[in-house]
Formats: sequence, C-alpha cells, structure tokens
Amino acid sequence: MHRRPTAAAFLTVAPQMPGFPTYLFDLDGTLIDSIELIMASFRHTMRTHLGTVPPDAEWRAGFGRPLRSQLLRYARDPDQVAEMVATYRGHNRVHHDRLVQPYAGIHEVVMRLIDQGATLGVVTSKNRAATEHGLRHCGLDRFFAVLVTSDDTTEHKPGPAPVLEALTQLDASAERTVFIGDSPYDCLAGKAAGVSTAAALWGPFSRETLEPHAPDYWLECPEQILQLACS
Repeated sequence: MHRRPTAAAFLTVAPQMPGFPTYLFDLDGTLIDSIELIMASFRHTMRTHLGTVPPDAEWRAGFGRPLRSQLLRYARDPDQVAEMVATYRGHNRVHHDRLVQPYAGIHEVVMRLIDQGATLGVVTSKNRAATEHGLRHCGLDRFFAVLVTSDDTTEHKPGPAPVLEALTQLDASAERTVFIGDSPYDCLAGKAAGVSTAAALWGPFSRETLEPHAPDYWLECPEQILQLACS
C-alpha cells in the first residue's frame, strides 16, 4: 500500500489559478489503488507462461498503456499474447475486490467537484468491463459523465485520441479542461490533446520520473485537486 501524503503538502501552481469546468481522470493509480493487484496479476502471468518473473520495474514502466501492448514484449507470437491476456484478466477478476480500493479522499473530492458544477470523465487504457467493475466496486461509478477506455479508440495513450474522444463526448473545450493522472503516458496524452495536465503523486510514479514530461500542476494528495477549481 502506498503512503498517503500529509495534508500539509501544497499544490505547486502559478499564483493565479485557472478554474476548470471539466476534469478528466486516469483510473489506476489516480482514482483507485489497484497497483498491488496489477503487479500480482503480472507476476502470475509471467510465471504461468514464461516460467520466470521479470523485474517489477519493467512492468511498472508501462503503466498507462493497454494490457495487450504491454504483454507484446514478452510473448513469442500473437497467439501467446492472447493467452497471456486471458491469464492476466482471469487472475485480475478473481483477486480484484480483495486488493482494490479508492484512494483516501477521492470520494470527497469528486463529490465536491460535482457540487461546484464541474463535469467529470475517466480516460483509461483499461478495457470497459474492467473499468466499470473497478468504479462500481469503489463506489465511484455514479460520478462520471463519460468513460473512455481502450475499447473506445484505436489509438491509445500516450497519443491524444482518448483525451480528444472524452472532450468530444462532453462537448468540452481543451483550454478549460485538466487531465489528472499518475503516469508519463497521462502527461503526454494530455499535452498532445491540448488540455492542462496535473500529476497525481500518490500513484506509483515519482516526481523525478514525471518531471521530464512537465505537467502543468503537481498534486501531492487528492484534496489538492479542489484547488484547481479555484479561480
């Protein structure tokens, strides 16, 4: 389990805050803490199909990309990729509800944003079935006006297509939207789509890892998302 940042941590921003009417969120590592499950499913899949487990850091480096593209580097052929995907998802389903929970403070934050009139969406590289199950299990499914998953676009993060799809469905402007995510792929996708980006440092990626991608805002804890709503 990841250490939750203290409430004393401050949002790193310019003096004048913009005030956003639209908030897009990544799922894993941002809204829900599923990292233990993701790593357990990776290890099980590698052990089952390869007989060995590569370093965790290899898999963590690909967080934010669709599952199939992550597994391609380990498979000997396309048929094995399909088998590995099935193994991973099977393990994931069995252990999901035991290992996944929302990050502390997320419920309160999304409810406050909605009370303030904001529109919320999810942009994730996870498939729709798993996304809906994760949100439902964590009690977050009623808050989001749109879900863009790996099933909804042919191009995925770090490309802009998933973020642009969310903007289209919400009829929202890029200039008044912020995309909050924990991975380099979230920063890259958001910037490519022309939205503001905010790095969620409660996820698995360190500030040092994310700094080369220059997010517009640094968030030490979920409560700091509310500061983005201040104009």
